[in-house]
Amino acid sequence: MESEKWLRTNGVEFLKKIGIKPEQTILDFGCGKGNYSIPAAKIVNKKGLVYALDKNPDSLNELMRKAKEENLDNIKRIDAPNRLRIPLEKESIDVVLLYDIIHLVGKNDSSTSKDRKKLYGEIYKLIKPNALLSVYPSHLTTHTDVTSNEEIKKEIEESGFNFEKEVLEKLIHDNNLVNGRILNFRKRQK
Repeated sequence: MESEKWLRTNGVEFLKKIGIKPEQTILDFGCGKGNYSIPAAKIVNKKGLVYALDKNPDSLNELMRKAKEENLDNIKRIDAPNRLRIPLEKESIDVVLLYDIIHLVGKNDSSTSKDRKKLYGEIYKLIKPNALLSVYPSHLTTHTDVTSNEEIKKEIEESGFNFEKEVLEKLIHDNNLVNGRILNFRKRQK
């Protein structure tokens, strides 16, 4: 199964290319069952930490079960019924992953720029200076009020981030490997 290989090896290789390093503190926002949290925890090792945030307790339960099987005790679960409020300290995060989630930010699983800008503002407060915000913007045309990666890129830049690079890589999406475009940003000092 592709998802098992992803969790063992491909995910680690992918996230290293994105920019995750040992001993970092990561926020996997909308982590689901851990397709990115598990490999990130392997990279940051025991001196690092991964916050796995999701509104679905069943997904978080599955993620924590997988983490226990992998002997990963550096993943902290965050149950977040209100995703636009993240209960972490200011400037405590090195990397935020927004993978396959921004199209769901807001009410009734429909994303508006107002909701996304609130989220970007919250992330801006949480991440350290020059920290990495890595975004996999999927399902834009069906679930948001934007139609392209360029529009999302502009929206994030307007929220206090500098676009760094676009990474074209195979990644996991709905338990299948697909070619995806990752947009990496750095926190801009205001």
